[in-house]
Amino acid sequence: MANPIHFPFHLAIPVRNIAESKAFYIDTLGCQPGRSSDHWIDLDLYGHQLVCHLDQSLGDEGKVNLINNDVDDHGVPVPHFGVVLDMQRWQDLADKLKSAGIEFIIEPYIRFKDMPGEQATLFFLDPSGNALEFKAFKDISQLFNAN
Repeated sequence: MANPIHFPFHLAIPVRNIAESKAFYIDTLGCQPGRSSDHWIDLDLYGHQLVCHLDQSLGDEGKVNLINNDVDDHGVPVPHFGVVLDMQRWQDLADKLKSAGIEFIIEPYIRFKDMPGEQATLFFLDPSGNALEFKAFKDISQLFNAN
């Protein structure tokens, strides 16, 4: 199979506070800021466009509603989003998040150990309750493998 062409994704998420979200995504995750207003901010998340939009219905302490689905004996929050990294960048991010005192929903670990699709994964919430997952595959060719 020829190498696929990759295009950056665009994802807009609700947040309860633009300044709080800006600080979290820039200071904690290392995103670069883009355009912004009082009601939204564009962020560069590993080359992808993440937009945080103010959702006043969340209130000052509100959180996005999530459900959990069982995957590999863990309650995976839905919806969630993130980026597939290489193993070194994933480990660097996991170490950075641990150092920053991030509370994980699912601690960094290896999922599907010794099986096709083996991957490193971790889950945490942003201040508004949006769930993020960052992962890395032992063999990136397994990303879409259905076996």
